[in-house]
Amino acid sequence: MEYRHLGSSGLKVPVLSFGTGTFGGQGPLFSAWGRSAAEEARRLVDICLEAGANLFDSADVYSNGASEEILGVAIKGRRDKVLISTKTSLPMGDGPLDAGSSRHRLLSSVEAALRRLGTDYIDLLQLHAFDAFTPIEEVLSTLDTLDTLVRAGKLRYVGVSNFAGWQLMKSLAIADRRGWPRHVAHQVYYSLLGRDYEWELMQLARDQGVGALVWSPLGWGRLTGKIRRDQPLPQNSRLHATAQFGPPVDEQRLYAIVDVLDTIAMEADRTVPQVAIAWLLSRPTVSSVIIGARDEAQLRDNLGAVGWSLTPDQIRRLGEVSAVMPPYPYYPYRIQEGFARLNPPPV
Repeated sequence: MEYRHLGSSGLKVPVLSFGTGTFGGQGPLFSAWGRSAAEEARRLVDICLEAGANLFDSADVYSNGASEEILGVAIKGRRDKVLISTKTSLPMGDGPLDAGSSRHRLLSSVEAALRRLGTDYIDLLQLHAFDAFTPIEEVLSTLDTLDTLVRAGKLRYVGVSNFAGWQLMKSLAIADRRGWPRHVAHQVYYSLLGRDYEWELMQLARDQGVGALVWSPLGWGRLTGKIRRDQPLPQNSRLHATAQFGPPVDEQRLYAIVDVLDTIAMEADRTVPQVAIAWLLSRPTVSSVIIGARDEAQLRDNLGAVGWSLTPDQIRRLGEVSAVMPPYPYYPYRIQEGFARLNPPPV
């Protein structure tokens, strides 16, 4: 397993981490993701630790807290061997205090997560979504100055997830100005099918030292190698139940990407998911790719994405087939020479 610094922080994380959205299986979305109970979860954690993947990512909304509870059971007795990342801010109920990043919500959410996880500290807490109703100053001061969070050791690092560029940059600027905790991670959607991250957020991450934790590296389950042109969706695909919740996809572009993935998988003697994940690991600012698995076989296959590398030619072919024209104001920098000379695209 390779380890990288999380952004410009001193924390080293494995390039593959494990997402525990498959733990618990409550509700229409998460039950389709997976239904791992404590015994199976412990086995999956065992496999991850054997491979060196010691970062486990969760969230309070995953199965209404059950994911964190099961993760806590699965790591019991070996807390010092793992890194825990979790998230809060999305609604946990219909009440006025059940959502957002207010001081009240952050304090109660962190305490609840600590109880569910069975630990007295969280290695990385991420704001799961931007809360436009709470001043950024309130959010950052809560993370820093109150005795219950960073200064008391309950949080080691802080980050965000699914922020727009201006939202993250404004948060970083305020943190720098006031000496408050700086976001070191941005958990983002990024895959061969979804390259929007590159347009602005990647540039921001490179400039500001924010590490990307990639969610849904297989394009919401579409780059598993089981979805093919002119073939029906497999009966056991979770897309039957979850496609409406995920990012939109152009089917012809999907099939073109899968064709190239197939070819490269044969060349490298690897599986389609391993090639798709390996491509992400070659991209700038990516600190860790979060893999999920409903069973041991799927997990072991995903873990096979490390220990080897794509060739420069294979990376180029994957980049070309998955490329899309970005919207304004980004497209002039891709198609007009004068713009491109001033702002080159990501390598």
